[in-house]
Parts: sequence; C-alpha cells; structure tokens
Amino acid sequence: MTAVWRRSADPALTPAARRIIRLNNGFQLLFNLLWWMPVFYAYQRAAGLSDGQIFGIQSIYYVAFCLFEIPTGVVADRVGARNCLRAGAVVMTAANMVPVLTPSYTGFLVHFLAIAAGRSLTSGAASACLYDGLHAEGADAHYLRAEGTARALGLAAKVVCWPLVGPLMAVAHQSPYVLSAASAAGSLGCALALPRIAAGDTGAGAGTRGRRRGTLLRDTGAALRTLRSSPWLAFLMVQGVAVFTLSRICQVNLFQPVLLEHGIAESGHGTVLAAMTVAEAVTSARPQWLSRRLSPAVWVSLLSVALAAALAGTIAGGPWAVVGLLCAFAAITGFAYPVQRKLINDAIPKGAPRATLLSVESIVDRGVCALAAVAAGAYLAAGRLDALLWQSAAVTCVLMPVLHLALRRVAPGAPGRAARGARGAGTASAAAGTRPEEEPVALPVDEGVAPHP
Repeated sequence: MTAVWRRSADPALTPAARRIIRLNNGFQLLFNLLWWMPVFYAYQRAAGLSDGQIFGIQSIYYVAFCLFEIPTGVVADRVGARNCLRAGAVVMTAANMVPVLTPSYTGFLVHFLAIAAGRSLTSGAASACLYDGLHAEGADAHYLRAEGTARALGLAAKVVCWPLVGPLMAVAHQSPYVLSAASAAGSLGCALALPRIAAGDTGAGAGTRGRRRGTLLRDTGAALRTLRSSPWLAFLMVQGVAVFTLSRICQVNLFQPVLLEHGIAESGHGTVLAAMTVAEAVTSARPQWLSRRLSPAVWVSLLSVALAAALAGTIAGGPWAVVGLLCAFAAITGFAYPVQRKLINDAIPKGAPRATLLSVESIVDRGVCALAAVAAGAYLAAGRLDALLWQSAAVTCVLMPVLHLALRRVAPGAPGRAARGARGAGTASAAAGTRPEEEPVALPVDEGVAPHP
C-alpha cells in the first residue's frame, strides 16, 4: 500500500525542477524569516500598547487576511503565481519598515494590515507555484518532500537567527524589524528568478488560460462550485483548521504569555522559540516517519488532538516541563503541515483555480484565528489562561471525530469515486508513456478515508 509521503522510486529531477525547488526554498526561508516574532509582544508593550490593543490588532489582522484572501487568490490564478509572489515580497518589505518609522498603535496596526496583504498574496500562490512547477516537470512525487524541506529550512534559519534578537536589540532596538525587511527583500530576488511554468503559469492548463478572460466573480464562482461538488475537499479544509489555529495561536499569540506565566524571563524567549523551531524543522522534513497503517487524513486528525493535549498540558507543569511540551507541540505541528498541504493540493480537481481554492482554505483558517485571538485576549485580560487552554483542547477532541462522521454521512460514495479517479489518472499516465514513479502518488484506501484524484 503506497503512502502519500513515500518517496519516488526514481529520485532524479530535471534541472528545471531542481531550480524551482531551490528558489522555492529560498523564497520560503527569507519571506517567512520574521526576526521580530519572539519579541513583538514585549516590543509593543514597551511602545505603550495594552494587552487589549495588542490582541485587538491580532484579531484585525486575521479578519483583514480573510478579506484579502479571495481577491489575491483569484489574481494569482489570473496573472500568475510568480507575479503574486513578487508583489507579496514587495509589500512584506514595506510592512516590516512601518514599526521602525512609526512605533505606535497606528503604526503597528498598519504594519499587521500590510503583513496580512503580503501574506495573502503568497499563501495560495507559493504552494500553487511549487506544485504546478513540479507537475510541469513530471516531478509530482517530489512535491511533499519539497514542501516539507522548504518549511524545515525556513525553520532552521529561525533557529539560527532568533537567539540573536536579544543581543541585536541591545545594540539597535529596531534591528528585528530592519532585518525582517531585508529578508523580505531577499525573497523578492528569489521570486524574480523563478522560471515561467509552461502550462499557463498556474498549472491548470488550458482551462486556466480560458478563465483569465473571465471576470473576478466568474473565477470566484468556479472555486465555490468546485467546493460544492467536492465534499472531500471541503472536509479537508475544515479538518486543517484545528492544526492551523492551534499552532498559530500558540506560537504567535500565547507563546510569550505562557512563558511569562511560568516565570520564564523575556531574555530566554528567543532561545525557547529556537528550540521549538528545531523540533518543528526536524519533523517537517520527515513526514515519512509517520506510520503507514493510518491514512494521512486520519493522521491529521490525530495530530490535531495531540496538539491540543500538549498545549493543555502546559498548565500543570513547571518551567522545564512547559518548554518540553512546547517543543513537543512544535514537533507535532511539523508533521502535520506538509501532509495537510499535500492532501489539499491532491484533492483539488484538474483545471480548478488552485490558488483561489488555497486562498479559500486560508480564509477559513484565518477566520477561526480571528475569533480565537479575540477570545485569547479576553481570557488573558481576565487572568484565565488555564481555562482557555483546557477548553481549546476539549473543543478539538470533540470536533475531530464529529468531522469524520460528518464526511461519511455527507459523501458516503467519496472513497470509491476517488479511488476510481486515482486509478484512471494512473491509466492515462501510463498510456501517455509516463514512468510510474513520476505519477502523483495515490493515497491508501483504509479506515474509510478516500484517496484523492
């Protein structure tokens, strides 16, 4: 039984595919290298912002991300994923300079709104560009490893850089934001060097090129019709909410409050975050360590529950136990992200607007995060951090089984249809003379979980 994370039997890649992977690695590393991440909470408090203002900005950020996602995803399908990556890098560079010029509530609000715009331009486009680029080179089987490796390299860079934030701030207080802007500018260079993808630059072929002559509403409608006709894809998007929300809220919003609650000084936050990043980097690059006895979709649900349990466990432990649980939390996140990303990409039908659909997924994720950020701010203001963590774990543990039961009721024939589609795709590839090891890898049919077309 072939697993989604099994490596191709022929590891050879074309020069173009290798170049796409290298440039994607560079872009992901530099674009996401936010030097200010370990200290932004303390940085904003030092600038005079209250907890309510800080978490209020975060909630506005998530809402703004949702509002930006659909238009930017559609734009990526119409003008090309490469152009969206370039635009996102330019916006991110400018966004990181705003706190340097205006270290106030207004400045931080504009900063995060611009971050939302920059990240929404790349959230669907980056994954679509890599997936479609490798598909155009007949290297579909390498996508999962490429996605995980890019994430691992980006995390490894943070391991090296984040412990330096404290000493750098002692020399120049604004250095985290200046260095973040420089990194974003470097990601622009990688985006400029990406090669054009033969199939319309979006990987959807002639169908996509035809859609480019349509309207924005028509492209959005095509994405919504795809979701309506594919309950399996919609389920996978909802399933991924738990992974994204828990990891985002923990690593961004609750990371510093949890450490401060257990007496870990701000000077050590960068080191703790670096240790978490090491754990996440190792597992991000090795999703094949997960047992093949369970399907990837089941693994994502189990890992979601494990994330909630690890986060809730920080309530009872001392400082060292908390650090260990946070590292375990990060390691689980590393396993979950690449598998979830490939599940979504494989579930998108051929010819569908890939970047737009990936943006829809981000809208769902960020919408839930916006609500979670508001709740987190309210719980912290009331001094009820423990209650927030326990209740988050309880909700996750209840929702994951419910989602699986809902899939069986809404789309009872999905496993069979998907399996036939996967076999049909393999037959067509063989007829076209494609080597079996270059075909997209099918998911296993077990535990009632469907492979994807």
